[in-house]
Amino acid sequence: MRGLILDVGGVLTDGPPVTDLPRRASSAGIRTALLTDATSVPPELAALVDVVRLGPDGPRKPHPEAFRAAAEALGVPVEQCVVVDDAEANLRGAREAGAVVVRHSDADTTVLEVEILLDLRPEHRSH
Repeated sequence: MRGLILDVGGVLTDGPPVTDLPRRASSAGIRTALLTDATSVPPELAALVDVVRLGPDGPRKPHPEAFRAAAEALGVPVEQCVVVDDAEANLRGAREAGAVVVRHSDADTTVLEVEILLDLRPEHRSH
């Protein structure tokens, strides 16, 4: 996996340890994006990622094209992206676009699933 696309409301707004994921992913060479239907995001959240795609920027979630556009903005094939969202309709759209999806329900579970998918856990990293 080479890209991580995160929802803002209901995901990154949960704070740490979820907000630590973009930094950890970037440190591992993984491109990161926020994808939201909102018209703006708090600057401190925007600063966590490489790319911010807002609702007015193009297709909106849950349309699969929204996820393809976010992946394209990252320069990563959508099939190489993990999408984290809390809305089932958005996850269906991401899956239809070809992304791997993680349904955010609680911080610990989300972090564990993303760590595994992106190979961020120290004991799973290849040397």
